[in-house]
Amino acid sequence: MQQNSIKPSPRSTANAKRRGRGQSGGNYSGRGMKGQGSRSGSGVRGAFEGGQTPLIRRMPKLKGFNNSERKIFLPLNLESINEKYSDGETVDSKTLKEKGIITKSGKIKLLGTGELKVKVTIIVDSASASAVEKTEKAGATLTVTAKKEKLTRSQKSVNHHSKKDA
Repeated sequence: MQQNSIKPSPRSTANAKRRGRGQSGGNYSGRGMKGQGSRSGSGVRGAFEGGQTPLIRRMPKLKGFNNSERKIFLPLNLESINEKYSDGETVDSKTLKEKGIITKSGKIKLLGTGELKVKVTIIVDSASASAVEKTEKAGATLTVTAKKEKLTRSQKSVNHHSKKDA
């Protein structure tokens, strides 16, 4: 096989129609009469709707934004621990799922709604100040596993400027 002998497969290409040739070619050669489409080099872009307001401009703009870096915590109240746990047990994500208090998976935040009446060991990702106070008062042990994140350089500069302005 050589380059000069390569040809397309039979019936894979069709000859283009040659308009406006010969005796019955017609005056306009399939372009209609006057106007933009009859001129050489003419044509409009694909989304052009003949001067009508285009669909993309008729659609409403999206409002708001989506914060993909937002941290979502599952709430855990002290009163729900009283109902399902007894003294000496460990409260963590595994036992919370087993007892049906939490159904989803994710980070857990202990909230201070209600009073804690049992002495348990609580292991959560985050806790509110009131929850920490109430667990200490009840004699339970609380372990918070999530670490506070350090500010990036750009966040520090924003905080620094806001303190100067105030």
